[in-house]
Amino acid sequence: MTKTPDFLAPARLGRLELPHRLVMAPLTRNRAEADGTPTDLMVTYYVQRASAGLIIGEAATPNAVGQTYPNITALHTDRHTAGWRRVTEAVRARGGRMFLQLQHGGRVGHPATTGLTPVAPSAVPLPETIFTPGGHRAAVVPREMTAADIRSTVADFADAARRAVDAGFEGVEVHSANGHLLHQFLAGNTNRRTDGYGGSVERRVRFTTEVTEAVADAIGTDRVGVRISPGSTVNGVEEDDTEVLYPALLARLKGMDLAYLHLVHADPSTRWYRGIRADWPGVLIGNPVLSGLTTQAVTRAAHDMLAAGADLVALGRPFLANPDLVDRLRRGAPLNPVRDRYLMYVGGADGYTDYPALKADGGQPSSDSMVALDGARVA
Repeated sequence: MTKTPDFLAPARLGRLELPHRLVMAPLTRNRAEADGTPTDLMVTYYVQRASAGLIIGEAATPNAVGQTYPNITALHTDRHTAGWRRVTEAVRARGGRMFLQLQHGGRVGHPATTGLTPVAPSAVPLPETIFTPGGHRAAVVPREMTAADIRSTVADFADAARRAVDAGFEGVEVHSANGHLLHQFLAGNTNRRTDGYGGSVERRVRFTTEVTEAVADAIGTDRVGVRISPGSTVNGVEEDDTEVLYPALLARLKGMDLAYLHLVHADPSTRWYRGIRADWPGVLIGNPVLSGLTTQAVTRAAHDMLAAGADLVALGRPFLANPDLVDRLRRGAPLNPVRDRYLMYVGGADGYTDYPALKADGGQPSSDSMVALDGARVA
C-alpha cells in the first residue's frame, strides 16, 4: 500500500524542485496601479509569502479589453513586465518560486473601467452588477467575438506568456475557470455560437485548447498549467454537460505534457473529481473546499486532498491571512482570521500586508477564531 505523502514533503513540478506541496492560489486583491502595473505594496505582499512551495500570482490580463475590475494586474506592456520583474526578483531572493495566472474577463468587464465594450463568445451579459471605479454598475451586453478577435486574443495570451518568462516567472497558469472568458466558451449558456467554437463540446473546448497550445508553443509545455472549475456557477455560467465537457477538454490537453492541471473547489467525494484524477496523467493541483479556516481544518483538508490523489494543494485564504502559513501548519500554531472587508476594492495595506506572523519565540499575536465567509468556504 502506497503511503499518502505529507504536505510538507518535497515535490517536483516540471523543472522545479518544490520544498513542500502547499501552493499559494491566485488571489485577486486590486492593489495594482490603475494601468495594471504591480506596486511596491504588492512586492511586499508576495515576499511575505515566499515560503509557499509555489506562488501562483494573481490573475493578470493579456490585453486591455480583458480587464475585469479596477486596479487588477495586467501583462501586455513593457511597464507591466518591469513591474512584475520587481516582484519575482524579490520573491526569488527570499527563496520563493512563482507562476503567474493569465486571465481574460470576457463579459466580466465594463466600459467604465476599461473604456472598451467587453467581448465574449456570445452577446450574453453578466446577470449581475460589476464593480467599476464609480461603484457597482449594471453589466453591459458584450460584443460577440469575431474570428479575428479570437485569433488576436490567442496571440495576446502567447505574448503575455513570453512577457511572464521575461519578467522572471517560472511559468504561467491559463485561467479557464470561474466564469471568465475561456470558461464562457466552455459553458453552454454563455456560448451560443454556431461556428467552429460553439455547439458541441468538441467545439466549445476549442478556444481553451488553442490558447493553451499557443502559450505552450511560446514558452514550453513544462512552464504551463491550466485551471478549471467543473460545475462552477461563478459569474453566471451554467454547465448542463459537465461530465462530458471536461473529459473532452482533457482529451485535448493531456497530450501536451503540461506542468499541471489545477482544480478549483476540488472535492474528492465527487464523481467528476475522481474521473479527472483517473484521466489526468500529470501533476494535479487540488484547491479544496475548507470546512473552516483553522489549523486543524486546513491540515485535514490538505491531507485529504493528497490522499485522494492530488500532487499539490492550493490554498487561498489561509495564505492571504497568514504570510507564514507553512510555519504555522508545521508547528500546529493558530491561524489569523481573514478580514473580509479588506479583500478587494479598498486598496492599501489594511488586510493585505499587515497580517502578523508568529513571534520569533513561537508566540501567537492573533486569534484562531472561525471566519464567517460569504457563500461556500473555499481555499
